[in-house]
Amino acid sequence: MTIWFATGNAHKRAELAAILAPHEVKMPSDAGLAFDPEETGDTFLENSLIKARALYDLVKAPVVADDSGLCVDALGGRPGVLSARYGSENGAKLKDGDRNALLLRELGSARDRSARFVCAMVLLLSHDRFFVAHETLEGEIIHGERGSGGFGYDPILYLPDQGKTVAELTADEKNALSHRGKAGARIASILASL
Repeated sequence: MTIWFATGNAHKRAELAAILAPHEVKMPSDAGLAFDPEETGDTFLENSLIKARALYDLVKAPVVADDSGLCVDALGGRPGVLSARYGSENGAKLKDGDRNALLLRELGSARDRSARFVCAMVLLLSHDRFFVAHETLEGEIIHGERGSGGFGYDPILYLPDQGKTVAELTADEKNALSHRGKAGARIASILASL
């Protein structure tokens, strides 16, 4: 089955394609579709549904959408749903390293460094028929970047049980442990039951 993924992020697509194999995962850009819906939701789930419905209107086929981000307890849950746009000014997004540096500056020497990645993933089969998987990956923010894998905030979220940051995990380890990997596995099991 072909599943459309409501993203322009090639990293996310590669992760989801590995999880949903043997299904083919396509992005809007594969069909030359302009796709950049405004994420106006207050929650990860609301933003996932906004993206899923916007893409479904274009392709009229099964769509997977996710909204995910980093929630840091000492920052009141920020950057949260604004993770990709954290620190942006006038619509210009910061690069991953610059966002990480901003977060580390804001966190400063706070003792409570607990944080988690959160992912709300939606499989939309029609406007009124959808399935939701909501998962987290718990960790703590370290004082500087470590590791060269992954993307986004991966180099600063340390997983005590693994003794590594998310950026130090192999792709298979990340897919097994991550918020998106766990949500994707739930979506894969739903697809298998259809």
